[in-house]
Amino acid sequence: MSMFTSFNINASGLTSQRYRMDVISENVANANTTRTEDGTPYRRKLVTFAEKGGSSFSHVLDTINHTHGYTAKGVKVDGVYEDTTTEMNMVYDPSHPDADENGYVSYPNVNMIQEMTDLIDASRAYEANSTAFNASKAIALQGLDLIK
Repeated sequence: MSMFTSFNINASGLTSQRYRMDVISENVANANTTRTEDGTPYRRKLVTFAEKGGSSFSHVLDTINHTHGYTAKGVKVDGVYEDTTTEMNMVYDPSHPDADENGYVSYPNVNMIQEMTDLIDASRAYEANSTAFNASKAIALQGLDLIK
């Protein structure tokens, strides 16, 4: 594994977690959006990750067991999906312009506690990748100092 491989792995983690934080910010910003362009309430978005290169776990395990030649490639954003399993929040407000015939308004399925928890998780993962990147950089600099 070259020294640049560790930089690439950590950079991919930083980029992925930053994107996750952007999506969480979008969820928080749209927590009260009752009407989007298509006329429906905003739906919470979720980010999924995958390993760069797309190796399955069994493939990685076979490679490690037989050749000891597996090298990590980092992480990538696999997709952004709308949360269709969580119900929308129904609030009684007959004066709201988006109220249905019974006076209920369908608010987004964004739970602020869940979003803040996810944001803390993403920021800690970002921080861990940043620390690992800095450690890799320090090791590389020490190696260069030895060459002098």
